[in-house]
Amino acid sequence: MIDIVASVALTALAVLFPAVLILASPITTSARRRLGFTLLLWFALVTTLAAAGFFAATNGGTPAIGAAVAVPVIAGLIAFRRSAVLKSLAHETPLALLVAVHAGRLLGVFFLLLYAAERLPLTFALSAGWGDIAVALAAPFVAWAIHRRTAGWRGLALTWNTLGFADLVLAVTLGVGSAADSPLRFIYEAASSGTMSTLPWLLIPGFMVPLYLLTHLAIFSRLRRSADLGHVRLSGAI
Repeated sequence: MIDIVASVALTALAVLFPAVLILASPITTSARRRLGFTLLLWFALVTTLAAAGFFAATNGGTPAIGAAVAVPVIAGLIAFRRSAVLKSLAHETPLALLVAVHAGRLLGVFFLLLYAAERLPLTFALSAGWGDIAVALAAPFVAWAIHRRTAGWRGLALTWNTLGFADLVLAVTLGVGSAADSPLRFIYEAASSGTMSTLPWLLIPGFMVPLYLLTHLAIFSRLRRSADLGHVRLSGAI
């Protein structure tokens, strides 16, 4: 039952999360369509490969999952440097919205449910699960502070974004370190993180994590730009 519920929830989040950002951005309709189609192809590729067992321990295994996380992030950063559309998406979409979409990480509760079902190791499940839940619960409050420009909003946003980014990096590290087939395994607990190589769970490292990492990087960029602009205004006033 948990796999069925997760299939619906993760697919819905995979659609809604990027759709909200794309629709709220100032990019043209044609650019939205192209970007949406690219994301659809990415989602279809990850899903097809997972369904074919490409990420199973007997095939690509943990290294393939690691690549599924890293390649989209690297590709996204390269594309960002060359694409005016992606720069507009990152720099002109409301900053509060870039933060608010992380409320979807409440689905981290599934890590805890999988641990309760003895399908994930303790260290990985608790860190990834509670980390995502904490980041998700804080996201609306941080987004509100950004929107209202309350006192200290920039420092609050930077702290939240750093912790949210670190949570994802830690979760990936612990996932790799607790997989039975991982050449970098350092956690030897009763269960393995191998569950994450199958559907629907592969959607998390293969699609959601790269998207959230890229969003965190966009937020870092925005906070730096806003700080630079503030410094320029202050220097001009002096």
